[in-house]
Amino acid sequence: MSSPLPPGHNGGPPLDDPHVPEWGSNGIGNYFEWKAAKRAAFKDVPADIAIMRARRAEALGLTYDEYTLEILERGRYLQAADTERIAAIKAKRPLRW
Repeated sequence: MSSPLPPGHNGGPPLDDPHVPEWGSNGIGNYFEWKAAKRAAFKDVPADIAIMRARRAEALGLTYDEYTLEILERGRYLQAADTERIAAIKAKRPLRW
């Protein structure tokens, strides 16, 4: 059985793909300030509150980060009745293969 790759090809990614840094291709802006603020917001949470948030997030089908960011950004504790907002959060997730 022959390989669909040309001889000498190791099957790795193409070398001509442009590298995109973690802050994106539109400039660095205030990326590191936001990154530090998010780290600080998640760092000093008492264990019992973190466990409670994780359980609530799991019940709603969200990740801990998504649920906590909703609290920090909007001051809302999502409930099962908030179906539109939960669907909007899930729609913003990156596509997974």
